[in-house]
Amino acid sequence: MADATLKQSPLHDRHVALGAKFAEFGGWSMPLEYPAGVVKEHTAVREAVGIFDVSHLGKAMVSGPGAAAYVNATLSNDLAKIQPGKAQYTLCCDAATGGIVDDLIAYYQDDEHVLLVPNAANTAEVVRRLQAEAPEGVTVRSHHDDYAVLAVQGPRSDEVLEAVGLPTGHDYMSFVEARVPDVLGPEVGVVVCRTGYTGERGYELIVANDSAGAIWDALLAAGEEHGMLACGLGSRDTLRTEMGYPLHGQDITIDTNPVEAGLSWAVGWKKDAFWGRDAIVAVKEEGPKRRLRGLVATGRGIPRPGMSVTLTQDVPLCDITSGTFSPTLRKGIGMALVPVMVNAEAEVGVDVRGRREIFQLVKPPFVDTSVKES
Repeated sequence: MADATLKQSPLHDRHVALGAKFAEFGGWSMPLEYPAGVVKEHTAVREAVGIFDVSHLGKAMVSGPGAAAYVNATLSNDLAKIQPGKAQYTLCCDAATGGIVDDLIAYYQDDEHVLLVPNAANTAEVVRRLQAEAPEGVTVRSHHDDYAVLAVQGPRSDEVLEAVGLPTGHDYMSFVEARVPDVLGPEVGVVVCRTGYTGERGYELIVANDSAGAIWDALLAAGEEHGMLACGLGSRDTLRTEMGYPLHGQDITIDTNPVEAGLSWAVGWKKDAFWGRDAIVAVKEEGPKRRLRGLVATGRGIPRPGMSVTLTQDVPLCDITSGTFSPTLRKGIGMALVPVMVNAEAEVGVDVRGRREIFQLVKPPFVDTSVKES
């Protein structure tokens, strides 16, 4: 029986009809996997194309005179480095500690409109912090329950979008608004974003809830000849882990700063102000005490979050933050915040159900990426 306390995607009934297994994620009941299973879904994205419902992701609009300047003065990355029509990965950090409240994508529409897409569990907190500091004339409004987000990911994603009349080929981390009158009618717009969380070429589509079903159906039908599979959050997790993309709540938290998380590239170091700037600059200057590292099994061990990482049998270092079986490499991979005193290429042990399995520290990604291919 469905948990009545969990939110549901506007596509929930379609997932039920497809035989999805559901799991709680950020307060939402979302498809974990479909009958094909996680490995086949993962492989479809790496080799052909998959479609995800990620409507649990937050949607918040910062609008009004000076909206873009306000976002730039609060979030970590430098919005001034991009132009309207571009998107940017950025961080909402705690003003006092520099800890990561959330990682999110900012879609720079124009100087008075910036769309933010935070993680599901953190949307309310990101919106609360932005509302509390907003200058006069700038509004921050959550649209978490108003829009669906669909992700079409994989090397054949362009063919699928083109088959339903959606634009493709724009630059990585850019977006355009389109209309597909044959599918949604002439008045309904779809924001087509050249973004994703899989490491493959792909797109994320933002559309009003009441139009989500029609575009989902059209994409699934168009994708059939290209080997498209409906994919759940299970394969999304294996795909993002292979890329070394951090997951908030596991790899990064309010107790993690951008430097130790390997996210210095998402910090506008030359900006005069953003939340947590002083604390984050101090960590950069002093050097972090730990770094987010990748681990690859040398044997058959599969790491899971919370498993202990040791340098020798009796010297604990840290715990696994993310861990899974890599369908691409056919071995266990994971991530952990490893003390910097440990050699970046050292062998470490992981306590896998009472057995000490040997893993090699590596720098992610674990597999080659094609996400930025033109």
